[in-house]
Amino acid sequence: MDWEKARYLLVEQQIRPWNVLDAKVLNRILHTRREDFVPADKKELAFVDVELPLGNGQLMLAPKVEARLLQEIALQETDKVLIVGAGTAYLAALAAGLCAEVVVIQADTKQAELANGALKAAGIKNVSIEVGVTLTSKQCPFDAIIAAASFEATPDELVKQLAPEGRLITVLGNEPIMHATVAQLAAEANAKLVTRQVFDYNLARWKNADSVFAF
Repeated sequence: MDWEKARYLLVEQQIRPWNVLDAKVLNRILHTRREDFVPADKKELAFVDVELPLGNGQLMLAPKVEARLLQEIALQETDKVLIVGAGTAYLAALAAGLCAEVVVIQADTKQAELANGALKAAGIKNVSIEVGVTLTSKQCPFDAIIAAASFEATPDELVKQLAPEGRLITVLGNEPIMHATVAQLAAEANAKLVTRQVFDYNLARWKNADSVFAF
């Protein structure tokens, strides 16, 4: 397969039509080898517009959704970022080129080992992975949090880890319609959380290590 052509077509035929137009995000996708982050037996499906099963009940998000999450959270070069769920670490690999530091919470030990291996092979050094089912990282606070799972309402555990003016993106609601939602804290003490819906997408719940995740 011509991987570079496939990557170009991924951007032009799947990601741009899904309203991902941020040049930094698109450039990062064009320079990150997604095929190296999918399971070996599914490498030929690396650029297909589907969620890929990873084993242990986990899923890898479709490329357009990963790209849209990154665009809507608007990462800055100085940001310290938390990603809830590593999956194959492709989302973390993309984020790593857009910010200063990425911390990932991954529920499955084996998947965390595979993710670390893929990141090392790609030469990405600003991502660390914590294994556990908690939503709380030892390395908080964070300027941005990407929660690649759904919740009925915005989890307090994530909000408490935001730095002043920090942003959080996650999927909220119940089937059949859920909404990817960006929430941001104001700078002042006891600041209110301001939220806005950015796109519709159904995603599995974050529950525990035995749950189905979509990362």
